[in-house]
Amino acid sequence: MDFAIVAMRGTFGPAARDPATAATVSLVTAHVTALSITPPPSMTSPPPVDFPLSSVDFPLSPAHTSAAIWDGVARRAADWLEAQGLSARDAVLLLPFAQHLKPARVAWMKLSRWQPRIETTRSLASALGPSPLPHAQQITEDAAIDALAARTLLGGQTWAEALRQEDPRAYDAAVQRLVEAAHALARAAALRDPAHRGDFWEQGRQALAQQGGVGHLERALLAVALEWAAADPRAPATDALFALRPSAWLHLQCGGPDPLAEALLASAEAAGIPCLRLNADLPLDAAFDGGAPVGRIEQAVCDDFEDLAQCSAASVLDHLQAGRAPVALIAQDRVLLRRVRALLERQGLGIQDETGWTLATTAPAAQLMAMLRAARRDATVDDWLAWLKTPLAASLREKGGSASLSALEAHCRRRGWSAPQAVRADRLPPGSERLWEAAREALLPLQLRGAQPLEAWIAALGQALQQLGADEQLKRQPAGGPQVLEALWLSKTPWPGSGHEAVLRGAQLTASEFVDWVSQTLEAGDYKPPLEGGLQIMITPLARTMLRPFGAIVLPGADAATLGPVPPGPVLIGDTFARELGLPTVDSKRQALAWQFAQLLRAPAVTLLRRGHLGSEPLAASPLVDRLDLALQAAGHVLPHWHDPRLDAAVPAAHVDRAAAHAEGRLPSALSASAVESLRQCPYQFFARVLLGLREAGELEVQADKRDYGTWLHAVLHQFHTERVERRDPELDDDARLQRASQDQMRELGLAPAEFLPYSASFARFVPAYLGWLAEREAEGQRFERGEVDRRVHPWAQIEPALAELALLGRIDRIDDAGDGQLLVDYKTGSVKGLKDKVANPLEDTQLAVYAVLMGSRQSHDPGPHPALSRKRERERAGVKASGLGSPPARCVGNTWPWTTPRASPRSSMNTWKRRRP
Repeated sequence: MDFAIVAMRGTFGPAARDPATAATVSLVTAHVTALSITPPPSMTSPPPVDFPLSSVDFPLSPAHTSAAIWDGVARRAADWLEAQGLSARDAVLLLPFAQHLKPARVAWMKLSRWQPRIETTRSLASALGPSPLPHAQQITEDAAIDALAARTLLGGQTWAEALRQEDPRAYDAAVQRLVEAAHALARAAALRDPAHRGDFWEQGRQALAQQGGVGHLERALLAVALEWAAADPRAPATDALFALRPSAWLHLQCGGPDPLAEALLASAEAAGIPCLRLNADLPLDAAFDGGAPVGRIEQAVCDDFEDLAQCSAASVLDHLQAGRAPVALIAQDRVLLRRVRALLERQGLGIQDETGWTLATTAPAAQLMAMLRAARRDATVDDWLAWLKTPLAASLREKGGSASLSALEAHCRRRGWSAPQAVRADRLPPGSERLWEAAREALLPLQLRGAQPLEAWIAALGQALQQLGADEQLKRQPAGGPQVLEALWLSKTPWPGSGHEAVLRGAQLTASEFVDWVSQTLEAGDYKPPLEGGLQIMITPLARTMLRPFGAIVLPGADAATLGPVPPGPVLIGDTFARELGLPTVDSKRQALAWQFAQLLRAPAVTLLRRGHLGSEPLAASPLVDRLDLALQAAGHVLPHWHDPRLDAAVPAAHVDRAAAHAEGRLPSALSASAVESLRQCPYQFFARVLLGLREAGELEVQADKRDYGTWLHAVLHQFHTERVERRDPELDDDARLQRASQDQMRELGLAPAEFLPYSASFARFVPAYLGWLAEREAEGQRFERGEVDRRVHPWAQIEPALAELALLGRIDRIDDAGDGQLLVDYKTGSVKGLKDKVANPLEDTQLAVYAVLMGSRQSHDPGPHPALSRKRERERAGVKASGLGSPPARCVGNTWPWTTPRASPRSSMNTWKRRRP
C-alpha cells in the first residue's frame, strides 16, 4: 500500500502546482490511506454461488422516521450479511447522497460490528481514481467551453454554415441546444454498464433514424450531438465500479431508481455477487396504510407573494422556537426564497444554502460585466457611468476626486451625451476630465479589433483588472470574487493538452462574442455562501431533504404552478426518443418527484404553504398535496390548517394634518415660462420643482427621441439663418446650406446617424416645405432679424416691492422684421392641430403672455438686431403685459392680445405671433 501511495504522488506531483490538481491529489491520497487502514473489497472472484437480488422495504412507521431509519438500515443490512455468511468489512453499501454518509456510519457504529464500505457511487469512483482529462474536441462538461468546441464541429457542415449566415441568433440557439443534448447523452451513457455502452449508442442511432416528418434541423443537430458524445474514447470514472468484486453490494434506494446503481447491481448479480436493495421509497397514495402519520403535517393558504414570504419565515421561526432544529427550507421558487431569507437574516440566524445561486448574480460578477459592457464599441454613456460606480473603478474615482463622478454624470445628462464618442472632455470640470481620460485608458486593453483568440481576450481582461488594481480587490471579495476569477480562467491555467486549453487557444471571438462567453460562463457557475454561526436553517432542494434528520421541513410554494411541473429535458431530445434510450421522461420525472415528496412524511413536522391566487386568477394546490390529502382521508385523517404564529398589532388611527408649505429663503431669483405654467396648473408642482429644486435625473437614451429632434432642429435653423444673414459661403444655395447645418449640428450634439435615421427622413420632407414657406414670407417683406434671443425683465418691480428682484426670463427662438412690426417665431415639432387647439383661447396660453411681457420693454442687455442687418428703424415698444402677472392692464384688440393668432406653415414646424405697431 505504501508503494501505491508513492506511485500516485510520483504521477501527480509535478502537476500539483495547480490548486485543483493539488486538491485531487489530496483526495486520492486520503482515500488510499483509508484503504490501508480498512481492507478494501476483495478483487478476487466470489465462489460460484447463485445469490438472487434481495429486497427490504422500510414503510412509514415511527421506527422509520428520517432520524430513526438509519438504525433500521444498519441493523437490517448487518442481519442480512450475517445470515448469508458474508464478510461485512468486504461489502459495499451505496447511499443516494453524500449527506447520508455521516448518519449511516454513526448508525453502524452503534452495532459494534464490522462496518462495510459506506459510499455513494460518485465518492467510491473518486476513491478508485481520477476522471480522465478531456482532450481537444472532447466534451468537457463546461457549457461555455463546449459551445465553442461545438462551433468548430459545425464549421464543416454546409447546412450549419448556411444557418449561421442567414440567422446568427438561430445559429447560436442551435449551438446551445447541441451542447445541451450532447451533455445529456454523455451523462446517460456514463450510467450504463461498460459492456453494454456500445448497444446504447447503436440504439440511439436506430431511434434517430426512425424519426421522420418535420424537424430536419433538429434531427441533424441531435445526430451531431449523438456522434460527438459517442466518439469520446474516455472511460467514465464510474466504470471502475463494475470491476470491483466485494463480498456483497448493498444499495439504499430513496427517491426512485438510480440508473447507475441499478446497472451495477444487475452486473453484480450476473457475476454471482450477493446484492441487497434497501427500499425506502414510499407510495404517496398508500403511505398511511400502515397507520397514522408519524409527524405533524399542516398547510397554509396565503393571500399574495409577500404574505407567503412572511408566513414562511414565521413558520421557520415557530419551529425553531419549539426546539425543532435544524429546519429545512425547501428551495422551489428562488425569488420567493430570496425574500424569505432576507426576513430570516434579520433575526441573526445561522443559514446554510446548499443550492446557492448563479455566479452571474453575485456582486463581483455584476461589476465585471459592467466593465465589459462599457468596453464594447456600441456602449453608451450609461454603461460607462454604471461601471465607474462599481468598486472595480475605485482607483479611477480617486484620480478624479470625490465629486468627479457626480459632476461627470450631471454634465452628460444636461448636455444629452448618450454615446461616449459625444463626450467632450475639454468641456468637463477638471476632476471629471481626469476621470474620463483615465477610464478611456483603462478600457484600451479590452478594445481589440476583429476576432481574437479566447486566450488573448482573457489576458486582456486580466491586464485591465491589474491596471485598475481590481484583481486583488476581487480576490478579497468574499461573496463570489475568487470564484469569478477561477471560472474565467484568470486565477488558474488549463492542463496542457486538455480540451480546455485547445478551446482557449483555438477559439476566435469578437468583442461581443467574448462578452457573451463571459456571461454564459458566469451563468453556468454557482456560488454557495459559507455558513456563519451554528446551523439552524438549511436551504436545500426537495430531493436533498430525503432521510436527513431535520427537526422540521417548511415547503413554500406548494401550489400547482410551483410544485408539480417537472423541469424540461434537452430541447432536441423528445419524450419518445428519451423513452427508447432509457433517458428520463416526463412521466418518470413526475414519479420521482412524487417519491421525493412522500419522503417529507418521515419528518417530525412538515409545513406546506402556498398562495391562493396568482394575480386575479385562482391558484390551485399542487397535485401532490391533493394526493396527500386523499391518502390522509382514506386513513381517517385530515390535513390540518397551519396556525399563524404572527401577532396582530392594533395601530390606532391618528389624524394627520396636511403639512404647510414653508418657502422662507427659497424664493427663486427668476421664473421661466414653464415655471409660470407650473404655478398656474399645479401649485404643488411649482413648490416642489421651483422652490424646493427637486428634479428627476434625465435618462441618457440610446435612441434619439422627439426632444433630441426638437433641440437639433432649433440649432439647425438658427445656424442656417445666421449664415444667410452673414452671407457665409455665398456659393451655397439654401438647400445645401440647410443640409450642411443639419450635419454640423448632428456632430455637435453627438447624435449617431443610424439612431437619428427616422428623424433625418422626416427632415428630408421638411426641407423643401420650409424653404417654400420661407420664400413666400420673404416675398411679402418678412426678414430674419435675430434668433435664440434671451430676454430678462422685471415686471413686478413697481407693483410689488417684495418681488422687485424677481425676474421673468425666456428665450425666443426667432424674431423677424415684418415691416409694420415684428414677428416672433417659435419652432414646434408637434402636430399642427395640437398647436391650434392649445392656443384656441389665447388668454389660457402661458407662453403667449410671457412672450408679451418679455417683448414689452427694451432691456439694457438686449443685443438688438443682428449686426449684419442694415435696418436701423426705431421700433416703438408697446407696453403689453400678461394678465394675472401683476402688471398694468394690457391693451387688447377685441378679445385678443396685440399679437395675432399663430400661423402654422404647411408641413413645417413653426408658429408665428405678429406684434403690431400701435
